[in-house]
Amino acid sequence: MALRLLSNLSPSRNIALNLLPRVLSCEFGYQSQTFHSSNVNHKIEKWPDQNEWVYPPQKPGEPRRPAFVCHYRENIKYSPKKMWYIACLPRGLSVDEAIKQLSFVPSKGAVIAKEVIQEAQEMAVNEHNVEFKSNLWVAESFVGKSLIIKGLRRHARMRFGLVHYRYCHYFVRLVEGPPPKHYYKPELTGNEKLEEYFAELRARRIHRTL
Repeated sequence: MALRLLSNLSPSRNIALNLLPRVLSCEFGYQSQTFHSSNVNHKIEKWPDQNEWVYPPQKPGEPRRPAFVCHYRENIKYSPKKMWYIACLPRGLSVDEAIKQLSFVPSKGAVIAKEVIQEAQEMAVNEHNVEFKSNLWVAESFVGKSLIIKGLRRHARMRFGLVHYRYCHYFVRLVEGPPPKHYYKPELTGNEKLEEYFAELRARRIHRTL
């Protein structure tokens, strides 16, 4: 039945051989590939659970532990690679400055990141006893892969192409207090590089010598 169907549909032998696995899968009731699922785990459990952590009482003289809030938005219909550039922008900025900067980025991902940061800001004030909503800074902002829905696109001569509809997760952590001076490790000055080079020379060991 499958070969008879192929002989009626395909004008050439090569197309028949290409379509044979797909027709056999439909004919005998098994599926060779799945088009609507992937190997990604879609459940997000560990990140919001950090909001429920209970720390032991601090000792006298110990510096105050700042409050923080973790928030996310899952299954965003946006490319993870495009969202990564947006997620890098607010890192190390105060929450007000991060919202201002994202307001001037003309992309769908910037609007989503701005909304998630504003939601986290409201959560910090209403649920985590943060006194001033402007006294927060973006400590973490990153992206995770979500589900990938696969579809088919028709081509000429009875051929098909595979289409990937990608989704992503966006995670953010706000910490109470002013932002740090340097979020990333600052680049060394000329004198610091020279001192580091001299330290490496003095610490080197020449084998088989006194």
